[in-house]
Amino acid sequence: MNGINNADGRCTEDAHQRFARYLHELVVVRDEDEADLVTRILRDRDTAMAQSAIVRHLYRHAAQLLTDDGFTSWAHAMAEISAEREFLTHRLREWTLLRSITVGEPWDSEEVTTGSDWFQRKAVEILPSPAGLTLLAEAGRTRRVRAGASRRLQRHHRG
Repeated sequence: MNGINNADGRCTEDAHQRFARYLHELVVVRDEDEADLVTRILRDRDTAMAQSAIVRHLYRHAAQLLTDDGFTSWAHAMAEISAEREFLTHRLREWTLLRSITVGEPWDSEEVTTGSDWFQRKAVEILPSPAGLTLLAEAGRTRRVRAGASRRLQRHHRG
């Protein structure tokens, strides 16, 4: 760890400083070093802060890789590392579902309609699939999701 140490050898960096450092490290990490870095961060004594840093990283990196061939192997690697973190595992599954719909792979409509509010809002925001948007316009969990999906479909039909 790159923390600042006091005379006792203990890290004097507070959680906010470590969080900022972790976010920076996650942005600049080489692909081949990413798994080790994520593993190290998840071992931080402040588990909530560590998980928050990793969630931000997953969102950024998953969005970047969404249509890339490397997404699947990356998601598997991240799932292995975060297997004991239910929230991270769940969010990775949702990103994988978004990828399946986006690239035209098979997907289950029940997974879409029972997905989290975050998943459905993100799907409305990024999905190119008229089938996925139609499903959300008809059966989205919230009025916001249904209305957003309907608007995207209208723009798609006009465009």
